[in-house]
Amino acid sequence: MADSGSDLARTVLYDLHAELGAKMVPFAGYEMPVQYSMGVLKEHLHTRAHAGLFDVSHMGQVILRGAGVAEALEALVPVSVAGLKEGRQRYALFTNEDGGILDDFMVANRGDHLFLVVNAARKAHDIAHLRGKLPDSVLVEPIEDRALIALQGPAAEGALALLIPEVGEMRFMDVATHAWEGEELWISRSGYTGEDGFEISVPARRAEGFARALLAMEPVAPIGLGARDSLRLEAGLCLYGHDIDTTTTPVEAGLGWAIQKVRRRGGDRAGGFPGAERVLRELDEGPARRRVGLRPEGRAPMREGVELFDTDAGGTPVGRVTSGAFGPSIGAPVAMGYLPAALADEGTRVFGEMRGKRHAATVSGLPFRPAAYRK
Repeated sequence: MADSGSDLARTVLYDLHAELGAKMVPFAGYEMPVQYSMGVLKEHLHTRAHAGLFDVSHMGQVILRGAGVAEALEALVPVSVAGLKEGRQRYALFTNEDGGILDDFMVANRGDHLFLVVNAARKAHDIAHLRGKLPDSVLVEPIEDRALIALQGPAAEGALALLIPEVGEMRFMDVATHAWEGEELWISRSGYTGEDGFEISVPARRAEGFARALLAMEPVAPIGLGARDSLRLEAGLCLYGHDIDTTTTPVEAGLGWAIQKVRRRGGDRAGGFPGAERVLRELDEGPARRRVGLRPEGRAPMREGVELFDTDAGGTPVGRVTSGAFGPSIGAPVAMGYLPAALADEGTRVFGEMRGKRHAATVSGLPFRPAAYRK
C-alpha cells in the first residue's frame, strides 16, 4: 500500500479510485472511497439491480496453520470450527470473558489451513489476540501482499463467470481457489449486502488489472462506503464498533444463529470459549436487551446515537439507535438499535429524540429486505 503523506494508509486500488472520481474519506485508518460520480443513492440501487464492485482491501486477511488449528481457534469463538467442512466458510465471533464481542469475522476451511477475513479497524488487535491465545503449534500469518475485492448483486455471477467460469458452480458460503491469467484467486461466495455475490482475494500487483476487467463489463459499477453501509443496513447486518462491540453479547445482538448446537449446552463441544457462561445462559433464558429493527415514521432517518424512549414525553432513555439511514430499496428510513427485551417485540412503538423532539418508530423484524443469496 502507498503512503498517503498522512497517517492514513491507502489500498493498492487508490489510484483507480482517484481516476474514477471517488470522494475519499478516512475509514479504519485508510483513505477509502465513500462514493463515486453516480452518488450513494444510485450506487445502492445499481448494486441491487446489477452488480457493484467494492474495494475491501483494508480488511485483514490472515492464515492460521498447524496441528490442531481448528480446535485451537474453536477455544476462542462460540461457533463450530472443528465441524467446518473443507471448501466452506462461516461467520464467527471473538468473545471476551464477559461474553462481549471483540470482533466478527469470516473463517474458511481451505484444507491444510484456515483463512480468516477480519475487520479493518480490529485487524491489529485480532492478530495480537490470536498470537497471544493460540498455542505455539499454530502459526498466525497476516497476508500483506493481496487485495480483497467484493462483487455484489444479481449480475455478479454472470460478470465474474466471464473471467472465471467455475464460479457458477459455487454455493453461498463456498470457498474455492481458481486461476485468472496465471494468478491464484481465493474466492468466496458471500458478501455484506444481502445480495448474491463474491469476495475475491487477488495478488496486490494484479488487483488493479482484475478490477478494471470487471469494471469494463456493462453491469458492473464501482461502489463506495456510503452505499455499502445502506446496503448492509437494509440487510440487517451488523457493523463492528456500531451495532456490536465489547459491551454486546452475540445473543443480545441477535447473532445466536451463528452458534451451532454442538457448542450450546448439551452439545458435544459445548462452551469452552471466553464468556461461555453468560452466552449460554442468554441462549437458554433470553437476554435482557435485544438488537431490533426500527421503522421510523415519516421521512427523517434516525441516525446512530439517537436515544429511544417508551413514551412520547418525559421519562428516561430505554435504548439507543446504533445504525440508521434512508433505505433506498425500501423507500423509507430504517434503523437498528437496542431495546429492553420487554420492548423488543415486532410492532412495539417507541420514540427517538432528535433535535429536542420525539419521533415515533415501530419495532420491525430483520432484515428489512429479504436476502438474495444463492443457497
